[in-house]
Amino acid sequence: MLETTLSPADAGEVLTLQRAAYVSEAQLYRDAFLPALTQTLDELAAELEGPALGLRADGRLVGAVRWQVHGQSAHIGRLTVAPDRQGEGLGTRLLRAAEAASGAARFELFTGHLSTANIRLYEREGYAIDRREPLHDGVELVYLRKG
Repeated sequence: MLETTLSPADAGEVLTLQRAAYVSEAQLYRDAFLPALTQTLDELAAELEGPALGLRADGRLVGAVRWQVHGQSAHIGRLTVAPDRQGEGLGTRLLRAAEAASGAARFELFTGHLSTANIRLYEREGYAIDRREPLHDGVELVYLRKG
């Protein structure tokens, strides 16, 4: 497994991975219009101007994560793992790599309230629920912090 820096040149591959990874979330929330599924190639390429890491297995992108640093805090976003590779620890590996590469002292991320596997992963890695914010149709965003 090779850890690699992602750039705008990887946008098409990241978008494919992202869409595949978020299908299960869309089913869970009964919402085919999640931001991760409606993001355009140009929007994603712009995000990849900032820090982003990927994991490759035999040349194939099987995981990705992006983040932004504001002062001493890093906001971890769009942690994605290919559906056929979930449960192998790749999400944990990417989360730890993003934290280390960010140089931040504190971290924040969010997920939906029904995404219990995600919440368990984050709590196992030392994150604690900071707040919940209603989104729409009974969906809540769960914000977690560490540090």
